[in-house]
Amino acid sequence: MAHFTKATSLHDWLNQRMGIDTVRRVMATEYWIPKNINFLWAMGMVLAITFGLLLISGIFLLMYYQPNVNLAFDSVNYTIMQEVGYGWLWRHVHGVAASVVFLIIYIHMFTGIYYGSYKQGREMIWISGMLLFVAFSAEAFSGYMLPWGQMSYWAGMVITNLFSGGSLHADGLVEWIRGDYVPAQAFLNRFFMLHVLLIPLAILGLIGLHFGALRIPHVNNQDGEEIDFEAEAAKYKAGDKAGSKVIAFVNDFMSKDMMVVGIYLIFFFYLVFYHYDFAMDPVNFDPADGLKTPAHIYPEWYFLWSYEILRPFSTDVGLIAFAFAQVIFVLLPFLDRSPNTIPASRRGLFKYWFWAMLIDMIVLTAMGKVPPSGIFSTIGLYAALTFIGLWIALPFITKMEKKA
Repeated sequence: MAHFTKATSLHDWLNQRMGIDTVRRVMATEYWIPKNINFLWAMGMVLAITFGLLLISGIFLLMYYQPNVNLAFDSVNYTIMQEVGYGWLWRHVHGVAASVVFLIIYIHMFTGIYYGSYKQGREMIWISGMLLFVAFSAEAFSGYMLPWGQMSYWAGMVITNLFSGGSLHADGLVEWIRGDYVPAQAFLNRFFMLHVLLIPLAILGLIGLHFGALRIPHVNNQDGEEIDFEAEAAKYKAGDKAGSKVIAFVNDFMSKDMMVVGIYLIFFFYLVFYHYDFAMDPVNFDPADGLKTPAHIYPEWYFLWSYEILRPFSTDVGLIAFAFAQVIFVLLPFLDRSPNTIPASRRGLFKYWFWAMLIDMIVLTAMGKVPPSGIFSTIGLYAALTFIGLWIALPFITKMEKKA
């Protein structure tokens, strides 16, 4: 058993039993961040703050939400929005945060791709980040079911039908997921449980994994410079803070983070108070009706790019393309064969690949929102083929890249 002495303070008592000084040193005051980074490196903290807003607002909504197919719609649109004091505010915060969090995720993800933050020992940072993306996607989808409006019902119907596997006709699996032949009470119960318990627990665990994966290889920097963190940290601790290439996570980097977070929160609450409707589909303000199919079924904007990759093809080919799109980003560290960990602007053909991929995903997102007819159908098809082609080409164009 460890040796304990009489504590001189509450801090000393806790430190002897939990090593809080060691934890603080390892995770904060001696966790080193490169100086040569920009505001885009604050997106991780912005995501953490947004997730906190989702948790807090979700708890308040949970106090009044009724997970019952006969009561859910009114509990959201009448009880919370009209009867509960400031219920409208908590719903707006939750709805806007659920949408904006994906904007920040995509910025964070493409920042990592641009600066090569997934290479040379940082593979687990990228993989854990992509697992977080999957978990947030599952959380968003399960939450979209809960208002039990028209788009909730029919989006649930369409997405769960994907699990039938096209020609495999795995209808039993679809019924098992729904708990019924069509989305009904068992379906709502299951997605309610996933949304409020299992998936948030998975997200919290993956956030811990993501931060843990950052600890040993450290954060990348915008110049792709290889930094000797031990030597630079020694300079910092010796008092040469100006000459050191690193700063402490707390309080140096955190102060910069909080400035970006403050600007973000101004933007966030502007949306909450003045443009919350962008995060709420008008069709979903009609109660769920299994006998009345909406004219055009589509997911939320953050899923539109992958939905458009599914849509232009036949059922089986579309499902294969859809599965390809869900998996391929996870494999990026292994598909990029370049020896360089430098910004895309200094990487020859890769810089064209990066911008082509970004533009293509924007086009896919735009096409996923409109009905698949006429010129829109053609653009969607070519955009989907371009997406697949770009990923197939990636190993070849990066293998040709010379050491910088």
